[in-house]
Amino acid sequence: MSRTIFYWTVALCAASWSGWLAPSLNAQQTDEATGWTKLPSLPDAKGLGGSFAGASGPALLVAGGTNFPDKMPWEQGTKFWYDSIYALVPGEASWRVAGSLPGVRAYGASIETDRGLICAGGADAQMHYDEVYLLQWQAGAVTVNTLPPLPVPSAYLCGARLGSVVYLAGGVDNPLPTSTLRSFWALDLADPEPRWRELEPWPGPGRILATAGVQAGAFYLFSGADIEVDATGNPARRYLSDAYRFVPGKGWQTIAAPPHPIVAAPSPAPAVGQSHLLLLSGDDGTKVGFTPPTEHPGFPSAIFAYHTITDTWVELGRTPAPHVTTATARWQGRWVIPSGEVRPGVRSPEVWSFQPQPRRTAFGLLNYVTLAAYLAGVVGIGVYCSRFNRTTDDFFRGGQSIPWWAAGLSIFATVLSSITYMALPGLGYGTNWNLFLQNSYIIILPLAALVYLPFYRRLNLTSAYEYLEQRFNVGTRLVASLLFILFQCGRTAIVLYLPALALAAVANFDLTTCILVMGVLCIAYTVAGGIEAVIWTDVAQTVVLIGGAVLGLMIAVSRIDGGLPVIFEQASAQGKFFETVDWNWNIAAATAWTIILGAVFHNLFAYTASQDVVQRYFTTPDQKSAARAIWMNVFLVAPGQALFFAIGTVLFVYYRQHPDRLDPVFQTDAIFPLFIVREMPAGIAGLVVAGIFAAAQSTLSSSLNSVATAYVTDFHRRFRVSASDRECLRVARIVTVLVGIIGMGAALWIARSDVRSLFEAFLNVIGMFGGTISGLFILGIFTRSANGPGALLGALASASAVWAVHSHVHFYWYAFTGIATCVVVGYFASFCFPRANKDITGLALGARRA
Repeated sequence: MSRTIFYWTVALCAASWSGWLAPSLNAQQTDEATGWTKLPSLPDAKGLGGSFAGASGPALLVAGGTNFPDKMPWEQGTKFWYDSIYALVPGEASWRVAGSLPGVRAYGASIETDRGLICAGGADAQMHYDEVYLLQWQAGAVTVNTLPPLPVPSAYLCGARLGSVVYLAGGVDNPLPTSTLRSFWALDLADPEPRWRELEPWPGPGRILATAGVQAGAFYLFSGADIEVDATGNPARRYLSDAYRFVPGKGWQTIAAPPHPIVAAPSPAPAVGQSHLLLLSGDDGTKVGFTPPTEHPGFPSAIFAYHTITDTWVELGRTPAPHVTTATARWQGRWVIPSGEVRPGVRSPEVWSFQPQPRRTAFGLLNYVTLAAYLAGVVGIGVYCSRFNRTTDDFFRGGQSIPWWAAGLSIFATVLSSITYMALPGLGYGTNWNLFLQNSYIIILPLAALVYLPFYRRLNLTSAYEYLEQRFNVGTRLVASLLFILFQCGRTAIVLYLPALALAAVANFDLTTCILVMGVLCIAYTVAGGIEAVIWTDVAQTVVLIGGAVLGLMIAVSRIDGGLPVIFEQASAQGKFFETVDWNWNIAAATAWTIILGAVFHNLFAYTASQDVVQRYFTTPDQKSAARAIWMNVFLVAPGQALFFAIGTVLFVYYRQHPDRLDPVFQTDAIFPLFIVREMPAGIAGLVVAGIFAAAQSTLSSSLNSVATAYVTDFHRRFRVSASDRECLRVARIVTVLVGIIGMGAALWIARSDVRSLFEAFLNVIGMFGGTISGLFILGIFTRSANGPGALLGALASASAVWAVHSHVHFYWYAFTGIATCVVVGYFASFCFPRANKDITGLALGARRA
C-alpha cells in the first residue's frame, strides 16, 4: 500500500512539473511582458485637464475638467469648464455619457471608495467650492449624492483614502490666491454621521498640486508648489521637493525628499506591492516660461518610486503618458491615467493603464541541480525508512528507537518553519526586532521537560490527547484532537505557500507548480517512511536550512559598503533593533509587555499540547532521552530566531544602499528570497533556496504525520474497535495523503489573496486554537478537582471568550484569554457536577489513590 501511494505521489509530482496541473512557464513569461496599455480615448478630442476620475462598481468614471477648445492660452483662448460625466464599462469599445455634475467643476480631489467616487472641492472660472459629491454607478448611469462640505472652499488639493478615512491636504480657497492652504482634513466614512475634522498639518509649507498616497497604513504627501508674492507684487509658484508621512495616532514625520520637484503628478500615487509608491511624470519647474510655447517639449516622463521601508527614491523607468493635472484610478486590477495635460495648456484625450509586473530572474542550471539534489535526497530518506514501517507503532513512534539528538533537531525543525525562514527576515527588514522579545522558551521548555514529559511517558501514549480521556472523558479528548487537526490543516497551507512564493516572486517559476511539487514530494516521503522518515529528514533539513541562512547572512554582510560598523549605525539610526519598543500597558498593541507576557502562553501550546511536537517525546527509547531532546532546544531556538532577524536587518541596510535592486511588486515576506536569487552566486543560491524548502517540508511532514496519528488514535480506533493494526496503518497513510491535498488546495487559495503579514496571520491561528487546548492540559495536570463536564464547559467558554476579544486585543493575548478562561471556568464548573468515582492517580500533580 505504501509503495503504491508513493509511486502515485511521485507521478503526480512529475505531472506538475510537466505542466499538466499548472500553467506553463511560457504563460508566465507572457504575463511579465504586460506593461502600459492604451484604453479607448475620451469622447472630447481635445482632452481634459483637472477632471475627477475613479472607479465605481464596474465602471471607470471621468467627470468635469477643462480645456481650450478654440485657441490656446498663448493665443488668448478661453478656458472652458465642463460638467459631463463619462463612463467606460468593461466590454465596451468607447466611453458613454453617464450623467453630469451639479455644476461645471475641475481641479478638485478624486478619492475612490467602496461606495463610489468622491469628488471633493474644485473650482470653476469664478470661484472655488467646498462641495463634496459621491458619484455612484447604478443601472447604467451615475447618481450624484451630497456628502458633508469641506471646512473651507478648496481647489488644487490632493487626497487619498486610508481604511475608512478620507484625507485631504493643501489647496487654495480662491481664484486669485497670494498664499496656499496648510490644511489637513479627515472624513471617516464609517461614522454614522461623518464630518470633516481639522487635523494637525505637516511640518512644511502649504501647497497646491501635491501628490498624495497611501501605503502600509500611512498617508504620504509629496512635493507640490507654494504661492508667494514676488517683488512686483504678483503671486508666483515656488516649487517644493519635500515629502512627509502621516501615521494615524502618531502624527507627521519628514521623510526623504524626491530627487526634484514633482508638481501636479497624477494623484493619488499608485501603491505598488507592499512598500512602494509611484510618482508618474509631474512638472519639475525647469521649463517654466518656455518659449515659444508651441515647441514646449512636454512634461518629464520619468517614473520615480519611493520605498516606504528604506526611505529611498529610485527612477523606475519612463511612462508613455507624461500627463499632469489628472487623477489616477484603480480599475479592473490596473492603474489608469485618464487624459490630463501633456504641455502647458494642451490636453490629451488618451487614456492609459498599467500594472507593474515582477522582474523575474533566471534560476540557472547549477541552482536547479543543487535544489534537485536536495529534493531527491529527502525522498531517498523516505524510501530508505519505508523498510522499517511494519506497524502503526513504527509509523507513529518510530519504534521508540530515535536518538535524543535527532529528536531534538526534529523538534527544532518542526517549530522553525518556512514562516520563520521568510517572515522573520521580513520583520527584521520591514520593522524591527521587537518580536524577538517573544523568546519565552527558557520558561516553557524546562516546564515541558520537568512536568509534562513525565506524565506523557509514564502513560505510554501515542497521541497526547489520550491523556485527556484518561483524566476527563472521551468528549474532551475528541474536542482537543479535532481542534488540533483543524489547526494543522490550516498550517499546512501557509507553510506550503511561503516557499512557493520564494521562487515564484523572484524567479521564473509558476506559483502553482511550486506548491504542487513541494506538497507532493513531502507527502511521498512522509507516507513511505512515517515518523522515522520525518525525523531523519528533519535532521538533514536543519543542517541545510541553518547552513543556508548563515551563508545568506555572510554574503549579505560582504555586499554592504562599510561592513558591520555601517550596518549597526544605519540600522540603529532607523530604529531597526529595539529602539521603538513600547513599554505601555496596551493590550490592543504589540507593546513590550504584550510580547513578553503574551508569548509565554502563546508558545506554551507548541511544546506541551501540540501533537506534532509532543509526538517526538514518544520516539526516544526512554524519558531521559526525551528530556535531553527538549533541553537541546533551549540552546537552539533563540539563537535561530536571532539569526533570521539579523538577516532582515542586514538586508535593510543593503537595499537602503542599493534601492535600485528592489522589485516594487514583491511582498515584504519575500525579501530574503529576492536577495538569494538575484545577489547570491550560482549554486549557493540553489542551496539557500533548498533551505527554504527544507524549512517548509520539515514543518509540513510533521503536520501530516501528526494529523494521521491523531485521527487514527483518537477517532478511527475509537469508532472501529475491531480495526486491525494493518488496517490502521493503511488508514494513516491515506489520511496523510488527504491532509496534504487539502493543504495544497488551501495554499493555492492563499496565493490568490492578499495577506499583509503571513507571520502574524500564522500566530493569529495558533492563538485562536492553541489557548483552548493548552488550557485543558493545564486544567488536568495542575488541578485535582476538575472533571470531564467541567472541562468541556471550560473549553466552550474558552473558545467563546477568544472569539469575543479577538477584535479588541493583540493576537498574543488570544492564548492567555483561552487558557485563563478554560482553567477558571472549567475548575469552578466542575463543582456543579457530581464528583465522579474516578481514580486520577498519576494523572494530576499530587493526586494519590483514594
